[in-house]
Amino acid sequence: MYEGDSFSLDTLKQEYPSYGTTDFREPAFQILQENGSRITNFEYQHHKIYKGKPKLEGLPATYVEKGEEAITLEISLYDKLIDTEIQLLYTVFSEWNALARSARVVNHGQQALNLTRIMSASIDFFDSQFEMVHLSGSWGRERYVKMRKLQPGIQSISSTRGASSSQHNPFIALKRPDATEHRGEVYGFSLVYSGNFLAQVEVDHYDVARVTMGIHLFDFNWLLGQGESFQTPEVVMVYSDQGLNGMSQTYHQLYRTRLAKGYWRDKERPVLINNWEATYFHFDEEKLIKIAKTAKELGIELFVLDDGWFGKRNDSKTSLGDWFVNNRKLPSGITGLAQKINDLGMKFGLWFEPEMVSKDSRLYEQHPDWVIKVPGRRMSQGRNQYVLDFSRKEVVDHIYGMMAQILREAPISYVKWDMNRYMTEIGSADLPPERQREVPHRYILGVYDLYERLTTEFPHVLFESCAAGGARFDPGMLYYAPQTWTSDNTDAIERLKIQYGTSFLYPLSAIGAHVTSVPNHQVKRITSLEARAHVAFFGVFGYELDVTKLSEKDKQKVKEQIVFYKKNRKWIMNGTFYRIRSPFEDDGNIVSWMVVSEDQKEALVGYYQVLGTANPGFSRILLKGLRTDYEYEIEGIDGTYFGDELMYVGLLLEDAKGKGDFYSKIYKLKAIQSDEKVGMKNR
Repeated sequence: MYEGDSFSLDTLKQEYPSYGTTDFREPAFQILQENGSRITNFEYQHHKIYKGKPKLEGLPATYVEKGEEAITLEISLYDKLIDTEIQLLYTVFSEWNALARSARVVNHGQQALNLTRIMSASIDFFDSQFEMVHLSGSWGRERYVKMRKLQPGIQSISSTRGASSSQHNPFIALKRPDATEHRGEVYGFSLVYSGNFLAQVEVDHYDVARVTMGIHLFDFNWLLGQGESFQTPEVVMVYSDQGLNGMSQTYHQLYRTRLAKGYWRDKERPVLINNWEATYFHFDEEKLIKIAKTAKELGIELFVLDDGWFGKRNDSKTSLGDWFVNNRKLPSGITGLAQKINDLGMKFGLWFEPEMVSKDSRLYEQHPDWVIKVPGRRMSQGRNQYVLDFSRKEVVDHIYGMMAQILREAPISYVKWDMNRYMTEIGSADLPPERQREVPHRYILGVYDLYERLTTEFPHVLFESCAAGGARFDPGMLYYAPQTWTSDNTDAIERLKIQYGTSFLYPLSAIGAHVTSVPNHQVKRITSLEARAHVAFFGVFGYELDVTKLSEKDKQKVKEQIVFYKKNRKWIMNGTFYRIRSPFEDDGNIVSWMVVSEDQKEALVGYYQVLGTANPGFSRILLKGLRTDYEYEIEGIDGTYFGDELMYVGLLLEDAKGKGDFYSKIYKLKAIQSDEKVGMKNR
């Protein structure tokens, strides 16, 4: 088969390429055998096609509620010499241009195998005429949109931090050079995973692109004994011929309804207030109740107690891992405080950071071997805390026991799950030397296991994932927690870029967005209360400030904001989102986006001006997603306008002319005629 000069895999498109053949591009997998060889020969054995989608053992994944929603192809490949099988899974969704791919390796043989590379998917294109789009950044500026033309060689994004990271999101898209937000071909690739990952595009000497995505091979190895198997996380691939926004809308619909799950998936999310920026560590029960009472008067529905309620936690240096109440601060305990909040007519939520431990804690004193570390080597410190070894079942069991006890005893409706540092000096006291490179993946499996157990026992608790803001905003987390704290940076102007980039993949129902105090705690900028809310409306809305210090005028504004959001939140969360003006293009001074209800009878448009300009002239924005035969009225603007006029002629922004820095405006549209065109438009 491989002999002769006329045949070379180097020139052929392959489905799951291996190492050591005549293909010199990087492979999808490598298996190290006992004789030191990595040469394999997996051949087609059989396949089956069936309705529905299988659950991936121990891993989050997209799902179906009815078998008719998807069709799955399962291909079995077999290497006779090492008696090993690779199962390739392909699930095609009937309602979306989406395909989920993953791989499973099963060792049927006698020898131990080492998986040194095992990608979830590999895709060979016919050319390389693409621009690669990805979401990159850092703490406080997560998920900025980046684009680059594909070049010969390898271009990639990745994380080796033990988490998906704020530096790179586990997502890339390949778009044709002429593709825009709303037209042209785009291919999206999203990894449903929360740990180390690699997303890579290799362009070969024939200008052909190969995409591979999966667990990062850096510092990775998996020992596969007789009868053992390894399941990769899945890649969700989306095709759009309606540009980047079309790709995003597919991901939004799929992830909102077939990745997020449980009681809160389709529920209206409560307007919350978090005490963190109001008090930081310095609070007592009386102060919290005072904030809650005022919040209730303003219409807020959920009070969230953040960091500082446990152990002897008065700063960031102690007590992580000691998940028992600090009775000096809270003499009636979490149960008593939660009940008092409930008695006010509000729900109660609580912050945890379950994956971390402080050296100054009972847990560390009793179990110093429960942290990720290497014997004889110094442990690097990050935020005065260390990472618990969640690759060990007894560690996960212990944390589960403490968290579950609190959730059983207190009327808690919401949990904010934080994670504030990455892994360093990776090692486990519980694993033998040959399995030390399994720790990062086993750790993530432990995190998933804890989430699975808690969400199963407490299905009515709303979990929000958080990782120093958005350092683990990924599809894996979305499976367990239907919303994520988007960024610790809450400045309205900074959030324009952060939320714009986040929307490339994640629905509004996943984007935690709060109004906070000014000067902003992260960038010291002063923006109006209106501007802060106008940005936060396009997400899961809440507040993070001391409402007791607001003026009566500002309290009235907050009441009005909450009334407005409650009135519209259901269709906003389930609507279709359109990006109109990008903060990453031109000078980025004007940003605009909008969401349209499923029935196209309502729409909310956000318009934002970063800096005022002298004598700017008149401008307009071309709206999206409206019915051409519907007649819309716009709150605050005289007359009515048909959908085709608003989309192809545009909305004239007369009231934006001559406005100053950090100006924003919300336009609320509502259809007044849905069946037929009637009458002339009133001018």
